[in-house]
Amino acid sequence: MKSLVLFLLVSLAVLPNLGAQSKSHWRSATATELETALPARAPVEKERIETEKRTASGIINTQGKIIAGVVLITAGYSADGKYSHYLLVQAPITVGDIALSPGNYVFGWQRSESGLSVKLYDAATGADRGTATAHRLSTGSRVESFRLWAPSDHQFIQIGRFALPYSLGE
Repeated sequence: MKSLVLFLLVSLAVLPNLGAQSKSHWRSATATELETALPARAPVEKERIETEKRTASGIINTQGKIIAGVVLITAGYSADGKYSHYLLVQAPITVGDIALSPGNYVFGWQRSESGLSVKLYDAATGADRGTATAHRLSTGSRVESFRLWAPSDHQFIQIGRFALPYSLGE
């Protein structure tokens, strides 16, 4: 009986840590990791569009899989406001209600009454993947051109003063 009680106490102490580990095995990617993973010119449909490397942000897990994004310099390209950001996905992620498998994506946004209407597309084909809504963050929050927060901090992608929720797949 004494060993059963000890086992239960140890189990109760360990179980909360297991949940924290599954969420915390993702961390913010370093500048070097982002530089290595993200292209200087992103392949978007028939174009190779220059990226603004100083805006790069992402997360990486213990297996070296990265999810990262960067602002595209779209002046002179056929983007026509369709997209403004490049997103590299090496592990499943759901952005808003849009499930994305590993691959390359682009997205653009427009203001709407409820926040930002963010449209995601497959980078290679331009195929529409869906629309999600980013909501305004509380006042006093720092403006970011793009930031993918680590799940241990916040579970959203920040565009300006707006937050687009995400969840990580297995």
